[in-house]
Amino acid sequence: MSEFFQNILGKVGSVLGVDAQNAIQQQVQTWLQPQNVQALLDKADQAGLGDKVRSWVSQSGNLPVTPDEIHDILGSGAVHDLVERTGLPADSVLSALAHFLPAAVNAKTPDGVLPATPEKSA
Repeated sequence: MSEFFQNILGKVGSVLGVDAQNAIQQQVQTWLQPQNVQALLDKADQAGLGDKVRSWVSQSGNLPVTPDEIHDILGSGAVHDLVERTGLPADSVLSALAHFLPAAVNAKTPDGVLPATPEKSA
């Protein structure tokens, strides 16, 4: 895992006041796979928040997102899964993700474009 993501996960843990790195690390890494960055953008579009997530991908500044908006983008299932994995309240998980997910997506898309998804073999 890159130093950047280790730093993000360390900050998430310190914001939450616990060591939630393993669960959050797995989820963030999953979300940042090329096909999942596009899915995150698609979910944001469905929630009416596509412009915010597009700002994280672009080379312009990242628009802030609220914990409620993160919930709207990720959906109740993903939030519930993170709550189960970490044992933390949903508000804490969502607050940490609202703070760090924009920077993580931005770092994954340094050229302002979505990463190429691997071709599926027929």
